[in-house]
Formats: sequence, structure tokens, C-alpha cells
Amino acid sequence: MRVCFICLQPISGDRYHPRCVRELFGKGNVPTIDVELAQLHTVALAMVGHTTLSGIQRKVSLHLETKSRTLQVAPDGGRFILKPQAQTFPHLPENEHVTMRLAERAGIAIPPCGLITLKDETLAYIVRRFDRTETGKRLLQEDFCQLAERAPKDKYDASAELCAKIVNRHATAPGIEAAKLFRLMAFAWWTGNGDMHLKNFSLLRGEDGNYRLSPAYDLLSTRLVIADDLLALSIDGNKKNVTRRQWMTYAAHCRVPPRAAERILSEIAAATEDCAAMIAESALTDKMKSDYAALIRKRATTFAK
Repeated sequence: MRVCFICLQPISGDRYHPRCVRELFGKGNVPTIDVELAQLHTVALAMVGHTTLSGIQRKVSLHLETKSRTLQVAPDGGRFILKPQAQTFPHLPENEHVTMRLAERAGIAIPPCGLITLKDETLAYIVRRFDRTETGKRLLQEDFCQLAERAPKDKYDASAELCAKIVNRHATAPGIEAAKLFRLMAFAWWTGNGDMHLKNFSLLRGEDGNYRLSPAYDLLSTRLVIADDLLALSIDGNKKNVTRRQWMTYAAHCRVPPRAAERILSEIAAATEDCAAMIAESALTDKMKSDYAALIRKRATTFAK
């Protein structure tokens, strides 16, 4: 069965639903990107120091030229971020794409994203930036390293409890945003994400001036490429096998009422089989699919009473 390279839902014929293409690119046809993987690595290296994008993956800022419908490299003001295949770890674009879709299924807000084929037939991950308005105005986005007044090199030297304090201190509606944070932290552990450090959480100031948790970004199952990878930020002092009791303790730090926390954990667990089916239809290798589905099934049991 073929699936859409954006929503991962069944499709007949082409690789994209027109509605999904419109959501991501604004029109019903996929733009072209006439660049090969090797060239993208060179471009990404050249961009170091010109953009704020960082991480283990090469990331290229792109602008969509509307008349020619081509994606072009744009060091400044690009509306899209492209992540090609990495030289160090295999299938990171496919990994990030399916993990972002699992997040959406688990009730987490994500920006429009998908997979796109480069000139050399390799797959790359593409996502529309959420810190730009439709008119191109840049919205204020502050990651938790900035809000904690810590240097980027210290992004792993923290805890989930610190993130809860940041949200409760700076969000306009802390009760709502802390519940979102709790869900995202639980999702990160459920999917084996060992790279959710302070710079991968942000508050975004909307056009209405309110500070909210940004849509999720840089979501990966690092366990698929690094065996036994631990959480980046500890939960109640634990980075490995977080128990239900510890999740409820963390909920208290977030000021999320117990009943609301139980509902969030139950909703993630209830999404397990749908998410396993989505993993099965993803572009990951067969072994990665099997390992990923086994991981979320095992960890979902922790969320149950």
C-alpha cells in the first residue's frame, strides 16, 4: 500500500495528497529542488554562522520561489528547513518525519512537514518554519536555554523540572502550556528520544502577544540509531526507565492536576496501535519499523494504571 509522503495515510497514484501539498507548500503541486545530496552538505556547511539552526543534522534554509515553484537556498529569511540524509546516522529524515506524525496523533501540535525527493533520488525531510507569519514577519521564539539564561553548551545540563519552571514563569497561560509540556515530555520518552535538550523546547510569542509553547520540532527516536540512548533531561532524577509514579511526580512539578496528567498518559497509550500502524507504513527500514513499534508498545504499558 502506498502512503502520502506528508501525512502517511493511504494514497492511490502519486506520493502526495493535493490537500497535504497545499498545507505544506501553499499550492497543490510539489515544488522542485534541483540539488543533490552532496551539494546540500556543502551548502549546509557554508551556512554555519549565518543561521541559528543547529544539531547533528545538516540543515538548509530554503525559500519557495512562487513563479517557478522551485525551492532555493536562502541563508536569510527562508520559510522552509530541509534536512538531507546524514553521513553519521542512517535514515534520520525518515525517522524525524514519522516521529513528527506520531506526535500529531498523540495530540501534540506540529508544523506542516513531509518528505521530499532530491535530484539523486535520496529522501530529505522538509518542514515549514513556524516562527514566520504569512507575510514573512518573524515571531519572537526563545528556547529554554535562553529562558534559563544558560549557554548553548549547557543544553543537556538540566532537568524536565527546570522546563516546567520556565513554562510556569514565562507562558501567558501557564496552566495550558504546562499540560502541553507534560505531554511532550511523556511523548519524548515513549518514542525513545534522547535529544530533547533545552534548545529543543521553545516559547513562541504569537501575533496576539501571548507566549505559548511552540509547535514541536526536531523530534527523533534516537534509540533507533543509538542503542540504549537515555533521555536528555531527567524526570524526577531518572533518564532511563521512568515509572508511572515518576510521571505523576513530574505532573505535580508542572502544576498539572493528577486527573489531567492521567488523561494525557492514557491518550498517548491509546494511540499506540495507530502509531505502530503508521510506523509500518513509513519510509524506515524494516528493522527500524519493528524496533520502533516494539519500543512504543513496551513503554505504553508504563503509562497504564
